[in-house]
Amino acid sequence: MITQNDIYITGWADLCEKLYMDSWNSRISRFRTDYAFRGLSNKEYRLENSFMRNCGNKADLEYHLLRNFKKYAQIGDQKQMASIWRLMTIAQHYGLPTRLLDWTYSPFIAVHFATCDVEQYDRDGVIWMVDYVSINKTLPEPLCTIRDQEKANAFTIEMLDRSMDSLNEFAQLAPEDLVIFFEPPSLDSRIINQFAFFSVMSDPVISMDDWLKNKPELYKRIIIPAELKWEIRDKLDQANITERILFPGLDGLADWLKRQYHPRT
Repeated sequence: MITQNDIYITGWADLCEKLYMDSWNSRISRFRTDYAFRGLSNKEYRLENSFMRNCGNKADLEYHLLRNFKKYAQIGDQKQMASIWRLMTIAQHYGLPTRLLDWTYSPFIAVHFATCDVEQYDRDGVIWMVDYVSINKTLPEPLCTIRDQEKANAFTIEMLDRSMDSLNEFAQLAPEDLVIFFEPPSLDSRIINQFAFFSVMSDPVISMDDWLKNKPELYKRIIIPAELKWEIRDKLDQANITERILFPGLDGLADWLKRQYHPRT
């Protein structure tokens, strides 16, 4: 487990300060952070994608999962499934285990996911901050050319389609493992409200924290001590960062109310 770059916060004000560290961009004279954020309710949890959690190291099962999802999915415009990147994005959105990992541009949405599970309030939470801009700048051709042409920090599905037609092609771009951060299309209000984007690795069965282990310049971990979770959760709720907003619909409303009326013990 990575413990380098761990930053333990001491309260709400300290958390806010740490979330926006290094956010000043002198090139444009604006506060624009280069970090992607991911919140986990237990600091011991790893950056494993849902495919690894479901299928372990059986990488060959990925093809069959995606093939059958494409075959059985009832989607009006089947052209959407022609792109492997769009197919994976849709599959991830609806709960299929994939190699994609969810991130957000919003530090406070990451804090929500680190504090929403009251069953984990006896464990320290963690906010991963990963420098996605620097990661995307290190990619090989043809990805770097397309990124430079678009002047974009994060890729889009259309940019990836212009670069690679298959996951095998992605794996063969370089001898080492690669990571790409890309934005999904706005499939529904859930993706929009969560300010979400994804990372994808060229190997589906490598945990991203293993990839980051020898790259301490690319990440930080903000640790939320267990004794601070109730305070931070209450202040997030007051700021309307809740399941009711992030998961529009009756399921999000029910989850919000369930936690809102959970007695503090």
